[in-house]
Amino acid sequence: MAERPDRRPRKPHTAQVIRTERLTPHMQRVVLGGEGLAAFTAGTSTDHYIKLLFPAEGVTYPEPFDMEQIRAEFPREQWPTTRTYTVRAWNAEQRELVVDFVLHGDEGLAGPWALRARPGDTIRFNGPGGGYTPDPAADWHLLAGDESALPAIAAALEALPDGAAVHAFVEVDGPDEEQKTDSRAHVVWLHRGDRPVGEALVEAVRGLDFPQGRVHAFVHGEAGFVKELRRHLRTERRIPLEDLSISGYWRLGHNEDGWQASKRQWNAQVEAEQETATS
Repeated sequence: MAERPDRRPRKPHTAQVIRTERLTPHMQRVVLGGEGLAAFTAGTSTDHYIKLLFPAEGVTYPEPFDMEQIRAEFPREQWPTTRTYTVRAWNAEQRELVVDFVLHGDEGLAGPWALRARPGDTIRFNGPGGGYTPDPAADWHLLAGDESALPAIAAALEALPDGAAVHAFVEVDGPDEEQKTDSRAHVVWLHRGDRPVGEALVEAVRGLDFPQGRVHAFVHGEAGFVKELRRHLRTERRIPLEDLSISGYWRLGHNEDGWQASKRQWNAQVEAEQETATS
């Protein structure tokens, strides 16, 4: 069941890179650990996320690290930059946090950092947040997303009991980007090629012969196709909002700063349009 996010301000966690692994040509895994994760806890959500804090270039912050102090004493352009990433796995016993990064060459901030990360490197982050766990009372589950949603989809598949009814669709660039999970559930891998992001996903979900019974759906990724699938699931399939976890993780043409700044307004507009369509 969904967990209510804890919005109380917390001191950032400080972690060290334990090891890295290149999963596919465009996916890099970074395993974090260290004593700084002693206070880190995670619940049952399979879409847990953390907010990585990247220092401004050439800026050194006073210790102990305190975001309130930084915001009060440093100009805005010298504040750390935040990037949001899904927790692929958390091993409390070994105190290891697994985060997978989509790579776009030298583009972006977090991807290049993950590619260059070496054991002993330090990173700070806030979190976790999260609000989705596959509902065991649902008759079946629908999981759909692009590369950015793959860590959460994989975690959800591994949380489902053997034999659970699930339709999982993941769109990736090509066959080299497919990944194995520790789940027996079948994943339909959609190869994007030269097609627009999300086009194959929209086709696959629209073409699915929906099983009988109540569905619990998780649909995340690029905001454009998420909007289309939200309209389809809410308006055409009449799935109630409480049975949907659906949101844009990113948007074409925007970095995270720009997308987060406009996301609330964008979501409100989408919701208003679809509430009108279903009324």
